[in-house]
Amino acid sequence: MSEGVSGDMGEDKANRLGDYLRARRALVTPEQAGIPAGSNRRVPGLRREEVAMLAGISADYYMRLERGRDKHPSVQVLMALARVLHLDDVERQYLLDLAAPHRQARRRRRAERVPARLYHLLATIGVPAFIENHAYDVLASNPLALALSPRLRPGENRLRSLLLDPEEREFHADWDRATEEFVAAFRRSIGDDTDDARVVELIGELSLASARFRTLWARHDVRRLVGGTAVVNHPMVGTLHLHRDKLPVDGLILVLYYADEGSESADRLHALPSLAVSERRRRYAASSPRRGSASVRRRPTCPPLTTASTDGRDRRRGHADGESRVELPRRGSANLRRRPTCPRFAVAFTGRCGWRR
Repeated sequence: MSEGVSGDMGEDKANRLGDYLRARRALVTPEQAGIPAGSNRRVPGLRREEVAMLAGISADYYMRLERGRDKHPSVQVLMALARVLHLDDVERQYLLDLAAPHRQARRRRRAERVPARLYHLLATIGVPAFIENHAYDVLASNPLALALSPRLRPGENRLRSLLLDPEEREFHADWDRATEEFVAAFRRSIGDDTDDARVVELIGELSLASARFRTLWARHDVRRLVGGTAVVNHPMVGTLHLHRDKLPVDGLILVLYYADEGSESADRLHALPSLAVSERRRRYAASSPRRGSASVRRRPTCPPLTTASTDGRDRRRGHADGESRVELPRRGSANLRRRPTCPRFAVAFTGRCGWRR
């Protein structure tokens, strides 16, 4: 991990409250706060003095909050700051959580396992569904989910796929909005779990590989992503208008996608599994070598056999003049105890039906 990424993670852990206040005041314009903008402004949003004045606290105390010198302000101060910064309910709760006293260090997160009953549920449910964890790692999915998107297979990370996979830009009708929602929901999902190795690894990877993630992560947006709608462009059935529900189950999240009953999207969604099977068969047939092709490997044949007949004459099997013969021992001979091998293809004689590979 680069120095810049690791430094950002360390700063976020040491002064998360100050980072959040600084990022949010940069998003509030003077017009939104009801104060004159002026012509000599060097900051994109509000100044520290303006936030302090509107919240009814001293400018020195607010500066101490942003610089991390006071990390536990009163609830009254936090509510005043939330009002000035135009925070909604989710963002206000996130601010209160940042200023809460630190709890004891969390135990190391155990390996996440999907219960057997959830596998059974995925197999019987009639809509695209999958299981994910707090970091958006896909842990299990049903065939309908894979037919909807191959990026929903176990082992994939939904946030990484959304930001780094070019096909996701075409799949989502509004990719910009989807990235904003996912990054904001990811920040809220991890909460104060900044010591989790999986979270640190994912943030570092996306910070290095995605400029879009760096921009959105610096905004410190938080959002609850429990449901809603999604419009996707499927390469086989076209545009789908889907509902999305997220249900917590045993510390994991069950995600469901479904369409309105009787709608055109529902008909397309129902036809998707059979179309996906036909597409897989077509690709398999296209990749498999055809009969008669030079790439088809021919089975080797044994050399012509010559057996000894009871009347002393040779009885040949496919033998042509001039070819070498393989003399087989007569029945009852001591040589039958030792099974010979085909001199050309190293096959063994069975004693009943000729040569055996």
